[in-house]
Amino acid sequence: MKKATYILALLAMLLSSCAGEYNKVLKSTDLDYRYEYAKQCFAEGKYSRAASLLIDLITPKKGSDDGQEALYMLAMSEYMIGDYESASTTFKKYYQTYPNGTYAEKAKFYVGQALYEGAPEPRLDQSPTIGAINAYQEFLDLYPYSELRQQAQDRLFELQDKLVMKELLSAQLYYNLGGYFGNINSNNESNYIASIITAQNALRTYPYNKWREDFSLIIMKSKFELAENSSEDKRLERYRDAEDECYGFLNEFPESRNCQLAQRYINKCRRVTGD
Repeated sequence: MKKATYILALLAMLLSSCAGEYNKVLKSTDLDYRYEYAKQCFAEGKYSRAASLLIDLITPKKGSDDGQEALYMLAMSEYMIGDYESASTTFKKYYQTYPNGTYAEKAKFYVGQALYEGAPEPRLDQSPTIGAINAYQEFLDLYPYSELRQQAQDRLFELQDKLVMKELLSAQLYYNLGGYFGNINSNNESNYIASIITAQNALRTYPYNKWREDFSLIIMKSKFELAENSSEDKRLERYRDAEDECYGFLNEFPESRNCQLAQRYINKCRRVTGD
């Protein structure tokens, strides 16, 4: 019991000493002293303290070797504490200020990394995802032989998949809304049309995505439902369009588990068109 109490007292004294030194550094006007202490904090993984010290050293240290190191450490500290928006901005600032600097390549890479870490799930606005993709692409263009190339490529493809998934969720949502009885649109046409357009645009933009069959299925189902809910003057044309879409689906995905559904649609379309 006494031993435990002694250890706790020792830890309390140590923490108090560390806090006291940190407060002393914060009040100091000696830039070199503050900088060396910030470097020590960074090396020890105390990134919040390092960031709070470094942010006031960027301007007075600008243009020197310490200046570029300070700016890079600030960006990396922000990244390590999870402030990804600030980190991406600071990494950009480093590259713009020191394009040939010691840490230029890593800074350019971490612009994308910070945006990647802050990218939201597919259902939300994907502006950060697009920003991360652009940042990774710029990095690959500037440093085609970098050791970080493969990691950048992998992340870029992962982020593109996220954009594709967002389009798939949107197309599926429009399709589901089209079948909603309480929809205010006449015959629910607009939602089925929106579903078709969203899926078709996604296939044009990302022709080799891994959800190609899912997009094609949504287009086929939407065209059939559009025909089913059409007015008399549009009915025949839309059934023929749906039938063509079904044949296209069968040709591209002959092993799909949805082939029977496509065939059922074809049979119904034929009964209407008389073909």
